[in-house]
Amino acid sequence: MLTELRITNFGVIEQLTIVFHPGFTVLTGETGAGKSLLIDALALLLGGRASVDQIRAGAEEARLEAVFTLTPDHPLIDELRREHFLDATTHELTVHRVVATSGRSRNYLNANPVPLHFLERLGGTLVDIHGQHDQQSLLAPTAQVDALDAFGRLTPLRARHRNAYEAWVAHRRSLEALEREIAERRRREEYLRYQMQEIGEADPRLGEDETLEADRQRLANAQRLREAAYDIHERLYGDDNGALKLLAEVAKSLHELSMLDGDTAGWRQLCEDAMVQLRELAGQVRDYGERIDDDPARLDHIERRLDKLERLKKKYGGSLATLLEQVRTVRGELADIDAADARLAERARAVDEAALLEHKLAIELSEKRGLVAAQFHEQVARELAALKMERATFEILVERKPDGERGPTGQDQVQFLFSGNPGEPLRPLARVASGGELSRIMLAMKTVLAETDRVPVLIFDEVDAGVGGPAAEMMGTRLRALGAHHQVLCVTHWPQVASRAHRHYLIEKDIKNARTVTNVRELLGDSREEEIARMLGGATVTKNVRATAAEMMVGARKPRRRKES
Repeated sequence: MLTELRITNFGVIEQLTIVFHPGFTVLTGETGAGKSLLIDALALLLGGRASVDQIRAGAEEARLEAVFTLTPDHPLIDELRREHFLDATTHELTVHRVVATSGRSRNYLNANPVPLHFLERLGGTLVDIHGQHDQQSLLAPTAQVDALDAFGRLTPLRARHRNAYEAWVAHRRSLEALEREIAERRRREEYLRYQMQEIGEADPRLGEDETLEADRQRLANAQRLREAAYDIHERLYGDDNGALKLLAEVAKSLHELSMLDGDTAGWRQLCEDAMVQLRELAGQVRDYGERIDDDPARLDHIERRLDKLERLKKKYGGSLATLLEQVRTVRGELADIDAADARLAERARAVDEAALLEHKLAIELSEKRGLVAAQFHEQVARELAALKMERATFEILVERKPDGERGPTGQDQVQFLFSGNPGEPLRPLARVASGGELSRIMLAMKTVLAETDRVPVLIFDEVDAGVGGPAAEMMGTRLRALGAHHQVLCVTHWPQVASRAHRHYLIEKDIKNARTVTNVRELLGDSREEEIARMLGGATVTKNVRATAAEMMVGARKPRRRKES
């Protein structure tokens, strides 16, 4: 509920703090005193559009602050805790908004900056504001189906249907995405198969180009390689100057040296080991030279093979590794295309199963709406009769959406129909009801929905305008009854309404430092009686008027039997 409202430099309000209480509270005062400014301030706090014209003349900014106490089952309390606006034990929420002359506004939730759209969403769960010319929550088609479902306690079934609907939509989108993906791949299928054929015919192997390049190098230089091998062999085994012959003579000299000096004996061994290795080298060089052969046909084959591989590498990524990776990718795409029918069939089955469940729940929802619509209509009609609209006709039309349209709320469109006079046709509520009629219809519906409506604060801004005294009396009775289920605030000019409130605040203008300011004070006892007498008698309050006011207040506190029900 709303526990406190603080306003600074807003319109004619310089500074104001109001503490609110549970039950039914009325705000009264003369025309122009600023009663509706309080409602405007709350609307602004909860996401309304700000204007620099709302700032008090001469001030740099307007400051608005409202404190709410949330119940543990409030729809947004879990989200508020996840976002760290509330801790596990806190239920108090402070909404703060600053509107500056620069045109910018700053918004805070428990001292944390928040975007305006979050305040707007939060506001819809905290406060429901109704004015004589602003009954959008009653006229909007979504609000009408919401009201019917709330009355019939169909919210759990509707939530199950919404989940089924969202699952069906998700499966359908998944199927459509797969169809687009497969259609795109099938457009590429011919090219993909051409790629596989071209690469498959070449049959490249990882590292093959490097091996072939080495072979090409040897074949292209066969003559030079043979000559080099022969020269090396001659230098090692030549008759006169060969390295091995020279080393043999060195070994002989080392042997003679070791005979004279035993410390040099190891040198001869080193020389003989070197000779063994050089003989091995000479043999390998000889064999290498003998293996080298001119093979123009082989060289031509290698050149053509390397040319083919080079063209494929250039076409498909620059290396055999990327080329072979492309093969794996294309093979996977073609496998997906080959398996497309099975995948499409599987997703189509999922769509059909989800659609079947959604349709089943939508039918169940429709059937139950049809049943509760009659009960809702009957109870609202009783309330309208009690509010002196017994000649009016109110009905609820539940019918299928056009062209089989489906949505998260089901397959139905709900329309409230109204006729203010006998013999006049029923038409959509928004097109035929006057402001005063809308006020009473709205109050009748709120009375019927009192136990199921989860918005804790209901605000009525002169919704009793345009009605007669007897109707105003019944509106006051209904508003007081609503106060048992909601915190109800009402701006009114009717004493019949004001006398039935649990709390009464007077909004009045005063002159301070040659400027108009608005003040608020709670009326108790005689002062409240005086205000209700003023509302009854105008400028002249006679003894009889005062007695009538006292009688109205006493009567408001007595339990009333609902004969009209």
